[in-house]
Amino acid sequence: MLLDTLEPVLKQHTFLIYLEPRHVETLVGCAGNRRFEPGEYLCREGEPADLFFLLRAGQVALEFRVPQRGPLRVETLGEGDVLGWSWLVAPHHWHFDARAVTPVRALALDGKCLRRKCEEDHELGYQLLKRFASLIERRLEATRLQLLDTYGAKT
Repeated sequence: MLLDTLEPVLKQHTFLIYLEPRHVETLVGCAGNRRFEPGEYLCREGEPADLFFLLRAGQVALEFRVPQRGPLRVETLGEGDVLGWSWLVAPHHWHFDARAVTPVRALALDGKCLRRKCEEDHELGYQLLKRFASLIERRLEATRLQLLDTYGAKT
């Protein structure tokens, strides 16, 4: 897909609904299409986080490693979901593994590019930060519930 065709795709993603058209235009310059096959990792815990993903199709397992237990799935993400806020917060390293469960199509947005554009346009930065704050809250709640389910009190 050509770069100039990403604008309508970005506008339609639920994460960016109601974002001003000028801000969507800015995001186009930092975006690219990506595909992942089942079992392929979109990101690995501890690695540099220089992207985030707007999922368009497929399912992604969000996991972290538990000693002597292996990976623990926190959440399964799908179409319309967002993967990654670590590009926004120093030191910019992933805190989870994200593995494609099914074939995945996503828009990858370059975090370095976006940080630079947010410094130039504070309104864009504020609009993205509001969206990511909501995402972080939802993800932390999902993690909390998963941990309660896994390690909760036994009766």
